Amino acid sequence: MRMKKTVIWLDNYLEEFFMVISLILMTVIMGIQVFSRYVLGSAPSWSEEITRYLFVWSGFLSVSYCTKKCISIKIEQFVSIFPRRGKALFKLVNHTFELMVFLYLIPFAFKYMMSAVESGQVSPACHIPMYYVQAAPLVSFILVAIRIIQRWFAELKVVREKDEKEKKHAGSSSIYLICNLSDHCHSGIDRAYDRIGPSRCF
Repeated sequence: MRMKKTVIWLDNYLEEFFMVISLILMTVIMGIQVFSRYVLGSAPSWSEEITRYLFVWSGFLSVSYCTKKCISIKIEQFVSIFPRRGKALFKLVNHTFELMVFLYLIPFAFKYMMSAVESGQVSPACHIPMYYVQAAPLVSFILVAIRIIQRWFAELKVVREKDEKEKKHAGSSSIYLICNLSDHCHSGIDRAYDRIGPSRCF
């Protein structure tokens, strides 16, 4: 049960959590840098470097966040003319192309990270292995692909719900038609019985 709650929480707040933590750390570190430079007369050499790397990670995580919330820059005038099912079908096609793009980019992001692993490059001030920084595109693209798949199935559910509603409506219409015809038949028999009389019917 706890595992399920953890997975649900990560699904809902993973990007937001790390972006908020990064923002807090960047604010604190830059505050230390400003205080040290203008009050103490010398700023630490690591502050700008750490802030820059946190900003890189925040930028790549924001791509996944925007994909999850569907708040990326887009033009909706054309899509808005379609009905609800048409919008869902259009988004299905759009998400399919998006998924193809990011699945294509994932191997290149992996090669980019592995180049830093193989070279053993470290940052100048903090001596942080650069693959920690260069892993940001890979993690981001994988998360974006997962979010696109989630959006894809969400739009597919909208389309299928529409189909199911139409089937239910068609089924209920058929039942109503059969019942209506049955009522007409029974009423016709009753009228004929009243007109002919019981002695002529048997």
